[in-house]
Amino acid sequence: MTDTVDKAPAPPEQIKAIPVRHYGRWVAGAVVLALVALIGVAFSNAKINYSVIPDYVFAPDIVSGAWTTLYISVLAMVLGVVLGVILAVMRLSSNPVTSTVAWFYIWFFRGTPVLVQLLLWYNISLVFPILNLGFYKNEMNQVMTPVLTALLGLGLNEAAYMSEIVRAGIQSVDEGQTEASHALGMTQAQTLRRVILPQAMRVIVPPTGNEFINMLKTSALAYSVQLPELIKKATDISSTSLAVVEMYFVACIWYLILTTVFSIGQYYIERRYARGSSRNLPPTPLQRFRKNLRIFSSFRRPEVAR
Repeated sequence: MTDTVDKAPAPPEQIKAIPVRHYGRWVAGAVVLALVALIGVAFSNAKINYSVIPDYVFAPDIVSGAWTTLYISVLAMVLGVVLGVILAVMRLSSNPVTSTVAWFYIWFFRGTPVLVQLLLWYNISLVFPILNLGFYKNEMNQVMTPVLTALLGLGLNEAAYMSEIVRAGIQSVDEGQTEASHALGMTQAQTLRRVILPQAMRVIVPPTGNEFINMLKTSALAYSVQLPELIKKATDISSTSLAVVEMYFVACIWYLILTTVFSIGQYYIERRYARGSSRNLPPTPLQRFRKNLRIFSSFRRPEVAR
């Protein structure tokens, strides 16, 4: 009698996963690198004296122009934010007069170029030669200085955009918050100041930061009204040194410095106002750097003493 030996079933063959080859990515990467190389070669062969650029980056006139750019941008942004909040409240008001006036303001200033508005303010003396407020009277040419012209042209235009940002932020807050505030005896102004606007800041802050960074660059249009900002100073220097393109590179360096600094500030402000809506905030670049540093140091094993 032959004993029958039960044979165990053979194990299944191990599956080998073969990654999909994305040849299009390699082609796209090669094309991009080729274009970058061509641009680099073009600028390296151009008639640009790169050695003089560091000499002018911190020149007194350039630093003064950068300070004027920052100064007028901050003032215009403050004016735009304050007036934008007022216009947003007017737009949401049930009063047809205030809502219509706010709508017309937004329609006009958003529908016309900033440069045209600056030139209108700069030449306002052709329409009103004398400014007479009763308690103050002076020639309009003396009143409308380049600083005031740039402030009004940039700030009033920014208010139209900020009003829409604030309005969107206010409307993002649930209506139940308003009803609960009124039930507690708060007035409309108290509800707006203490309940609605603090919650709306999460929606308002990110586009407001973008608007300010855009304001830093839009302020270059004030060159047309003789404001001594960064572009005006760079152009004045280039007219005497004949380093035209080099001075534009210097201006670009300063714009990049300003926008980078304020972009970092915007990032941390957004994190602060996002705490109420997100329990787990993403790590900051500094936190990610420290984490990677700890991971890197963990690979370094101390030698065992003999």
